[in-house]
Amino acid sequence: MAARTNSGDDIVADINVTPLVDIMLVLLIIFMLTSTSIAAMQTPKVVEVNLPAAASAEAKPSRPLSVVLNKQGQLFLDGKPTTPDQLRTEARSRAKADPKVPAILSADRDATHGSVIQLMDLLRLQGVTDIAVNTKAQDID
Repeated sequence: MAARTNSGDDIVADINVTPLVDIMLVLLIIFMLTSTSIAAMQTPKVVEVNLPAAASAEAKPSRPLSVVLNKQGQLFLDGKPTTPDQLRTEARSRAKADPKVPAILSADRDATHGSVIQLMDLLRLQGVTDIAVNTKAQDID
């Protein structure tokens, strides 16, 4: 928007940014207020209670065994390198603590079929019968 000065020949080409800054600050304040109120509504409230004991109560589900087999045949249990004997011992102890303990098996696509079957058999022999095989989603064309 151009304005004329008293002399009539000069054009003022400056843009006043003060209203723009004012509007942006108001929008920032509105965003800050609404985001904190939305976050407060979505955060579940934690209430501490002392639960009574019951003989028929189910135990807290145990942590699943996360077993990874890479293409070189190396084993990892919960992200740490392990041996078949260590895996056998850990699987046996977790299955003894919880007979329904799940195992999530992630094997490299280049790992041999026989090594995956041996790993599943090792877990089953230790009492881990709930074995899930981890895969990634594939686009279907």
